[in-house]
Amino acid sequence: MHTTRRDLLKFASIAAAGAMLTPALRAYADELKHIPKAAKPLNLLILGGTGFTGPFQVAYALARGHKVTLFNRGKRPSPEWPGTVEQLLGDRNNDLKSLEGDRTWDACIDNPTSVPVWVRDAGKVLKGRVGQYVFISTISVYADNSTPGMDEAAALAVYKGKDAMAETRETLIADIEHLYGPLKALSEAEAEKWFPGKATIIRPGYIVGPRDDSDRFTYWPLRIREGGDVLVPGDGSDPMQVIDARDLAEWTIRMVENKTFGIYNATGPDFERSTDASLYGIQAATGGNAKLVHVPIDFLEAQKVVVGGDLPIFAPGTGDTAGFHRVSVQRAIDKGLTYRPLATTITDLLDWWDKLPAERRAKPNAGITRERQDELLKLWRAKKA
Repeated sequence: MHTTRRDLLKFASIAAAGAMLTPALRAYADELKHIPKAAKPLNLLILGGTGFTGPFQVAYALARGHKVTLFNRGKRPSPEWPGTVEQLLGDRNNDLKSLEGDRTWDACIDNPTSVPVWVRDAGKVLKGRVGQYVFISTISVYADNSTPGMDEAAALAVYKGKDAMAETRETLIADIEHLYGPLKALSEAEAEKWFPGKATIIRPGYIVGPRDDSDRFTYWPLRIREGGDVLVPGDGSDPMQVIDARDLAEWTIRMVENKTFGIYNATGPDFERSTDASLYGIQAATGGNAKLVHVPIDFLEAQKVVVGGDLPIFAPGTGDTAGFHRVSVQRAIDKGLTYRPLATTITDLLDWWDKLPAERRAKPNAGITRERQDELLKLWRAKKA
């Protein structure tokens, strides 16, 4: 009953849409005050920009001396940007008028697209007017999760519907398990079609850190900080890959500064880190007296636990998911992808979490309750006795 990569997207697709903009963004802007300016200031167009990673892209771009224009619906609260940001209002579904004309940009970063018609329509409007088109995709585009070390040449998921261009955000959400990967793959193809030789495809894995409103990764620091027994699926040796949203955002801007094209997986770290190593790293950052208790996956599945969902992020390092957390990121590292220490991600994530409203913190968007965990541990110990 463990999840596939596309199953896990059910926990991310809608929850991430409400990501809080502050105070994490203000803290991040303060961190960037002393970074050097880029050799050449650029004129950047960012589609979206107010979700999870977009504001970090904007803040880093401004700190590097670039000019930023955002295109979105203007539905989310306006952030306190650490600089001047131009806002163009519109809708990827039916209103691209504010993007029309003869204006040009050095690069366009497409953050929110999950259906190919959005790329097609943006391509029709922006073709010949941007020097680089960066499409933020996902490692969910791959057809198979079973091969460790999978790189960017691996086979992609195939769309089996009637008309990919008729798919909408709503039809995607209605069947996200089967549509997300294939539609993202077709969106990549549209980017390369409309911007031949000028496309950069970035395929992130799990994106984590402050402002992650999905709470998937956040479940583990919160649970470990609370202390006591912590149920861990498997024996602790299964790998776990994640990337801090700020590392992803900064690298994306540097890819634009360097005008780097091609396809790149983007997760981390730059070595294989086991589940136990990740969780002990979290414990070192949070303190407390947590004790990891390993419970076999087959037992959890027999108790109707969705491994990877109820116990988020995790995926077995064998069988159909052997490559799930072992995606090769060597191409990205070769192009300058770097990683914050895990402890920094954890500390900043919890600092952001602790400043959220009490009613928000009372209802995490992922993970099992402490009561359910304790019940499972009691059943497991009774079985062993």
